[in-house]
Amino acid sequence: MKDLFGREITYLRISVTDRCNFRCSYCMPSEGICKLKHEDILRNEEIVEIVKEMALHGISKIRLTGGEPLIRKGIVDLVREIKQIEGISEITMTTNGYFLEKMLDDLVDAGLDRVNISIDSLKPQRFETITRGGKLDVVLNAIDAAYNSKLRKVKLNTVLIGGFNDDEIEDFVDITKSRNIDVRFIELMPIGVAADWSKDKFVSNDLVLEKASELKPIDYFDKSSPASYYQKEGNLGLVGLINPISCNFCSNCNRIRLTSDGKIKPCLHSDEEIDLLDVIRNHPEDVGDVIKQGVINKPKEHHINDSDFIPIMRDMNKIGG
Repeated sequence: MKDLFGREITYLRISVTDRCNFRCSYCMPSEGICKLKHEDILRNEEIVEIVKEMALHGISKIRLTGGEPLIRKGIVDLVREIKQIEGISEITMTTNGYFLEKMLDDLVDAGLDRVNISIDSLKPQRFETITRGGKLDVVLNAIDAAYNSKLRKVKLNTVLIGGFNDDEIEDFVDITKSRNIDVRFIELMPIGVAADWSKDKFVSNDLVLEKASELKPIDYFDKSSPASYYQKEGNLGLVGLINPISCNFCSNCNRIRLTSDGKIKPCLHSDEEIDLLDVIRNHPEDVGDVIKQGVINKPKEHHINDSDFIPIMRDMNKIGG
């Protein structure tokens, strides 16, 4: 599938739940969320049918996100069924890692190829503060287990927060020294209820290159990747900078998103959504046409830096990034 701007759309990110065991400050309100009714969420078999249809139209890579995807009932079976769909070459997951270690073997056996683990501090008290209750040692153990498993790749996602973890940049870069783990710094984005909070604490990823001046740019093989990659000489892993604010990567965007309540989001930073839940349940013969509509409606770029930009309504936990 190609959009109106000639971009080949091959990548689908599926938020399988908006629920999470963490309450990260930039992601959801401290009191949590108003839980969706069971009937308002895509069933596993519906997700599988949607992926089958999307695979017919060129989608080959799937990422499962949340909320926290590992709290979704039947997530291992869902991974297995998606991986068996003809045309799907890779299935990956973004997780906070809290339940990963005990589920890892089953996920790998089901066909999970890669995992991204979100971690915003390497200091126990800070980690507990930003997640509002998480325990750092549990996530660090999960990272070790994932690295030593049969997964093809482990990446860490770190949201850079001014005045909070910007003094840990070198510590995160050091993770790449002796292990082939990629650490990716993500600029804080104004989304949902945390939009104003995010604006106040935004710092550009340029700070990473200032503090880790020995990082050198590399020619990364995947031009559709949202990250620009760097490496410190002698280190095994890479450092990625994802700069949606200071330097958008819209021209190479190859993805669309599917929310847990069945909405296609052609762009992360737009409130435009296309309802697929009603279609898959009442007009399944139209699913392919609705998917094409989602791709056609994909905007050329986001408008975060426009003076009149209004942050989208959905919180990040309801989108999956």
